Amino acid sequence: MTETTTDVLVAGPASWNTLVQLDALPEPHPHTLFARDHHATVGGTSAGKALNLAALGRTVALRTVLGADDEGARVRDRLTAAGVRLLAEPAPDGRTEKHLNLMDASGGRVSVYLQAPGEVPPAGPAWDATLAAVDAARAVVVDLALHSLPVLAAARERGRDVWVDLHDDDGTTDFHRPWREAGTHVFLSSDRLADHRAFMAERLDGGARLVVCTHGARGATALTADGFLDVPASPVDDVIDTNGAGDGFFAGFLDAHLRGATTAEAMAAGAAHAARVVRSPDLSPTAEGAADR
Repeated sequence: MTETTTDVLVAGPASWNTLVQLDALPEPHPHTLFARDHHATVGGTSAGKALNLAALGRTVALRTVLGADDEGARVRDRLTAAGVRLLAEPAPDGRTEKHLNLMDASGGRVSVYLQAPGEVPPAGPAWDATLAAVDAARAVVVDLALHSLPVLAAARERGRDVWVDLHDDDGTTDFHRPWREAGTHVFLSSDRLADHRAFMAERLDGGARLVVCTHGARGATALTADGFLDVPASPVDDVIDTNGAGDGFFAGFLDAHLRGATTAEAMAAGAAHAARVVRSPDLSPTAEGAADR
């Protein structure tokens, strides 16, 4: 894959995650729990978007940070096997990002960061390759991570549209601010917003052309210059794992958008792909290698 054939550049986290399925999330007192199941697999919101876009037939480059450890090798193998082109910066401490995700039967989650990379200086051949991908990709996606801030700045300086995923931003945190202000296409969840429509209107007034807010099983809302649009979630009776559902929705929407779909069509495509993701134990319904059980 070369820069000239890349549909999407995604910048942000890729990790190695251990997922533990519980009957209920732990209560805040000392006690013992027995897991219903557990497995290890690729994680990270940017890895999730890249894997899902690749599964939908898109050519994808992922700019991320990986360590020189066994976990980094596993992440590399899974992503490259799925057809994702890696633009990987070396982790300053040599360690790959790792999470422990505790999941309950209804999809609730507690995510524990076991290891997280810090900032990575934007310099050298890997950075030059990233800048070339920023210029050449049809869409530039920059996710929440300290090491993706230089990509966010470069995309803005080069006049590129920037797709961002604010996740559970409450609209006030300083950490989210650079992405909140830079996004021309903004995605987020309503989990921590008292009034998601007011926040969406604020972002449209602030320069975004599209704002999409997801509500889990309650569907999603889009806002453009044409107004608000609400769509239901695609019904799923056999949920296996809700990890990656939001990234699947994002990928389904972006894939449809690149095909020239209307906002309504792209929202429906996002909901349909998210439904496929929650029927899989991994971030993507076609993730190579599935999981190490």
